[in-house]
Amino acid sequence: MKVSGFTIVRNAVLYHYPIIESISSILPICDEFIVNVGDSDDETLDLVQGINNPKIRIIENTWDMSCKSTVLSYQTNLTLDQCRGDWAFYLQSDEVIHEDDLGKLKALMERHLDNAEVDALRFQWLHFYGSYYRYRVDGGWYQKQDRIIRNNGIIESCGDAYGFARKDGQNLRRENTGCFVYHYGWVQTEEIMAQRRLNAEQIGFVSLGDNERQQVYTYGDLNRFPAYFGTHPQVMKQKVADHGPSQEDKENIERKYWWFPPRWFKTRYKTGKRVKEKII
Repeated sequence: MKVSGFTIVRNAVLYHYPIIESISSILPICDEFIVNVGDSDDETLDLVQGINNPKIRIIENTWDMSCKSTVLSYQTNLTLDQCRGDWAFYLQSDEVIHEDDLGKLKALMERHLDNAEVDALRFQWLHFYGSYYRYRVDGGWYQKQDRIIRNNGIIESCGDAYGFARKDGQNLRRENTGCFVYHYGWVQTEEIMAQRRLNAEQIGFVSLGDNERQQVYTYGDLNRFPAYFGTHPQVMKQKVADHGPSQEDKENIERKYWWFPPRWFKTRYKTGKRVKEKII
């Protein structure tokens, strides 16, 4: 069995995407890793080259931003075309996998290698927000997606590159992994988030009013979101430790939930309660 990791990235330094941690998190179970580096306004290419691992193959492309959000799926599919593995493991530049799940994921790929009834392996999501110890389950935040797909030419990235679909129009046949994708795109300073919001509008993810473009982004009261009691991937240890608001939030959580067993055992789970109304 051969596993290809792949990702796309642009302006990772400018917008503080944890691309090094993302790639490093699954590199141990990948036989190759294809990185599509878009034309950037920062040192993203140097950053990726600095990993200096023989498994990594870099391709450089100019991203046509006039395509709006579909530019992401287009570039993702260009990268997928370069993958030579039986399975293709896709992570976006702010997504990380926990090292404790790597053995299970590799075993699942081996188990289903010759099972044509499985097109993809599905993950649960932890969307961290404002703090490495708060996550969102409210409306508008997807909670499940496929990140490992069978590399048979039948499956492609679609839409804004958050998911995959079969080219023949049939439903994607998937198996749940029971593992999390740790999504860290929303744990940045409010100044960085304001810049990223403008970038998201340029790509076509959102449409902002004139007043919104001038506003400073704010996370608001984080207590309205569920607390995370588990561990983070080891590759994220330094970023978590260096994030002041998260460490302050962690202290508040530990005081409030001192009696809660999942906190004692650092259990990796998320609440099953879904908030239906979107929280702005």
